[in-house]
Amino acid sequence: MFKVFFLICDPGATWEKVARKKRGLFFILLTYLVPMILLVTVAEGWSLQKFGKWQPKFERFKQFTLPEIKAFESTQAVALLLMVFIAALLLHVAGNTFHGKRSYRQAFAVVAYGFSPLLLLRFLDAAPQMNAWTSWALGIGMVIWILYQGIPRVLEPDPTHTFGIYLTAIIILVLTSGVARIFATMFLQGEVSNRHSWFIEWLAKYFL
Repeated sequence: MFKVFFLICDPGATWEKVARKKRGLFFILLTYLVPMILLVTVAEGWSLQKFGKWQPKFERFKQFTLPEIKAFESTQAVALLLMVFIAALLLHVAGNTFHGKRSYRQAFAVVAYGFSPLLLLRFLDAAPQMNAWTSWALGIGMVIWILYQGIPRVLEPDPTHTFGIYLTAIIILVLTSGVARIFATMFLQGEVSNRHSWFIEWLAKYFL
């Protein structure tokens, strides 16, 4: 997890290490991505139980029940994992439209490590009055910044195509993370309810 701080403070050298070590998909998933998602999920869930969440539309602090929190955080953790896998797939497909062949492992490494500032800034969501879009905007801004160093080192594109792949990666990561954020924000702000979601009801019934 600490690699995210090195990516923010010294992205060039950190991406060089990522490219040189060539870690496998499951190594990145189990030792980096999943622990980060779990930590963020636990922190936000604890805050929702202890403090609730401010809902401007209703001008109140919403107090969530433990079953609601478990169902929401479990669903959000799965959604975050899917976000990374889908974004990596899209980047893999889009990147191979340029000259050269790049593996899914390379695309996954770029997305998993590239998304880490966004996951880190989600700790801000533990604050009861934090606007979800504020933390997302700050996080995606850092993602865009560190990707500039990561794309050429990990994907190793032809120099003439580097900027094109970089812009493509930005579009993919902004859209996928934005969609995930929309649904989470709608739930926290009271726009949707888990009582009307067959998926969350099924999840709560059989797994929580």
